[in-house]
Amino acid sequence: MSALVNAIVMLGMLVVVPAGLRLTEQPELERIRRLWPLFAAPGALALWLPRGATATVLACVYAVGTALLALHAPRRAARGRSLDPAGIALLTALVTPAVAATALVAERSGHELLGFDLGILALTVPHFHFAGFAAALIAGLVCRVSDGPAGRFAALSVPLGTLLVLVGYFIGDWAELAGAVALTAGMWTVGLLTWRMGHEEGRDRTTRLLLLSSAAVLVATMLLALSWALGEATGLPHPTLTWMAATHGLGNALGFALCSLLAWRRIHTHGASRAAVRTHTEGRTA
Repeated sequence: MSALVNAIVMLGMLVVVPAGLRLTEQPELERIRRLWPLFAAPGALALWLPRGATATVLACVYAVGTALLALHAPRRAARGRSLDPAGIALLTALVTPAVAATALVAERSGHELLGFDLGILALTVPHFHFAGFAAALIAGLVCRVSDGPAGRFAALSVPLGTLLVLVGYFIGDWAELAGAVALTAGMWTVGLLTWRMGHEEGRDRTTRLLLLSSAAVLVATMLLALSWALGEATGLPHPTLTWMAATHGLGNALGFALCSLLAWRRIHTHGASRAAVRTHTEGRTA
């Protein structure tokens, strides 16, 4: 399981976070996005080294990068920006990699942070890259183009669910179940709105396939998340952590996060191209 989890985390560090930052189109995040490989590469290397001083130092380098990213959140909030539902989702996305990096530093050093065993800390790292950063970011993007109750619900419930899952780590399994329910509701709403986007007229075939795939994957992966959280809280039979990593984790990483980011990248690129053509045409006409 460790090799699979490491591969998923590497995808989050090296691809998902920088691609997501590009999609925000926020000028103040451009510098950290360009510098991101300098932090992410050592963090990725730390995953494959034995626990110890070298792996811990490399993980700390990554933690510095996530801290710099997280610092943008209070700055934006202090300026009164990003306080609408989509903005709150973006603030959540900016902060969650730092949670993942904190768990990574503790796990690589062999320290059971706050009493959590090393296995749980290792799984916390991918969780807050994908259920944290990617899910919140995509919920915010969906809210921007689906300005209605469903879009606002998605943009608020995904951060709320992520927070409740984090709090549940400390309070107990029932609080974690509540977080899983809230997160699932938000993610299924994201999936529904994404599915509708995939069926909009004028959408090219590749983008349509990416959108529909990411929406469909969420149905299965979030059902698995619910079944695991319910089983932990009630003692009912539920998937093992190994099975969850191979299904829920891999599905969310490749089927949801990566497909969604690729689709949104194509949407932004095609939108910019159409705008440039329109501006050029209008200039020639004038």
